[in-house]
Amino acid sequence: MLLEVKDLEVFYGRIQALRGISFSVAEGEIVTLIGANGAGKTTTMKTMSGVRTVTKGSVTFDGQDITKAPSHKRVMMGLCQAPEGRGIFPGMTVVENLEMGCYLRTDRKSAAKDADMERVFELFPRLKERRDQAGGSMSGGEQQMLAIGRALMSKPRVLLLDEPSMGLAPMLINQIFRIIQEINAQGTTVLLVEQNAAKALAIAHRAYVLETGHIVKTGAGKDLLTDPSVRDAYLGGGGH
Repeated sequence: MLLEVKDLEVFYGRIQALRGISFSVAEGEIVTLIGANGAGKTTTMKTMSGVRTVTKGSVTFDGQDITKAPSHKRVMMGLCQAPEGRGIFPGMTVVENLEMGCYLRTDRKSAAKDADMERVFELFPRLKERRDQAGGSMSGGEQQMLAIGRALMSKPRVLLLDEPSMGLAPMLINQIFRIIQEINAQGTTVLLVEQNAAKALAIAHRAYVLETGHIVKTGAGKDLLTDPSVRDAYLGGGGH
């Protein structure tokens, strides 16, 4: 397993957000975490990227214990997040934002960086058209593309995606999910947190269902897509 989480407990003050969750992500997979608001999905992602402190349990990446590793060390090892809310640098151009993504790379002044930027432009032609435009002046969908592109510039082995479809028009949502599959097909492992459970389960190899800090169900994405309890809770009646 490339990423392995065991018995993870995380608190916000006295409030326990994660209650002993365990999950794993194998190299080459798309794994998704689904659940209602407040289930602990974003806390899980922040803990993976080192933003939240672990109270109990462990996080292992490529065989190394990274439970206490700072965020920048995780990025250098190949674990990088495109956060919820995008978090781009609004006053910087598209190219400058992408260059910030390779800030920790030792080869950031080389042809390899240029090749990776071209790869981002192939995945997101709109970014190439907007390359000299300030990130903050772009649409929500374009900013989401930029956030994912910036994360890809760090050359992640595991790309952490937190709510990539939030606030986007349906046509753009379809495009983002196609691109996530393309990124995975090109060799990047993906851990995805997503409110749009139907879309996430349709592309995921495996999935975990979170409820109030617990994992209550796991299985193949396609299997959970047809699971009656998952359909009732997250896929029907507007209730994801």
